[in-house]
Amino acid sequence: MKPPRKHPARAFTLIEIMVAIMILGMIISAIYSTWVLILRSTRVGQEAAAQVQRERITVRMIEDSLTCVQSFQASMKYYSFVVQNGEQPMLSFAARLPEIYPRNGRFGDFNLRRLTFTVEPGPDSEKDLVLRQNPILMDVDSDEQANPLVLARNVQNFVVECWDTNTVKWVDEWDDTNSIPTMVRVNLVLGGNANSQSTGPTLSLTRLIALPSSTLPTVAQTGSLGVGGAGGDVNLNPPGNSGSPQ
Repeated sequence: MKPPRKHPARAFTLIEIMVAIMILGMIISAIYSTWVLILRSTRVGQEAAAQVQRERITVRMIEDSLTCVQSFQASMKYYSFVVQNGEQPMLSFAARLPEIYPRNGRFGDFNLRRLTFTVEPGPDSEKDLVLRQNPILMDVDSDEQANPLVLARNVQNFVVECWDTNTVKWVDEWDDTNSIPTMVRVNLVLGGNANSQSTGPTLSLTRLIALPSSTLPTVAQTGSLGVGGAGGDVNLNPPGNSGSPQ
């Protein structure tokens, strides 16, 4: 009886091995591309969410401070309301701030302070919206000047408009140095800055803010008013009145 014939063992050819390696490489490349796409999408989503949050917090801070604005005609040197737009936008005013306002602990009991919001170049060639504060009768100290509070980064646009009751329209400059506007419209745009490396989306937020305060007239503040240019006074306490209601 003849022994069974042995068949030679079948092996993969070089071409089959190369094809298998190529297919495996394509699969790995597809998995890696999908993983990178997921990471990029997650990062863009997180940046967008962070920008929206920063934008809302920033505008809310401006809104809260504007609702605390104070102004006195007899002391407009210290209580002036300043709006500047263009290449170097600025919003500056005096306000009596609550204890929870940022950096309040640095100023002790001086809760009546001048707030100055400006857009300045940041450390990464982007534009930042920053806030400086100083007590109403004091200059900005060196530390506050050098290290302002950064409210938002990668600012594309910061526009402040005031409602002019005389012209009945929005103006981008406030020339009435003896009063404060009744309403302010703030527009803040983050992202898409040509000078920034950020690839996040552009986000815009506009807030209309009504100022509950008005400028206190000189006569109400000092109790005197010049009459006919002769320096006469108007006595707010008539004779027989000690100055306090009975």
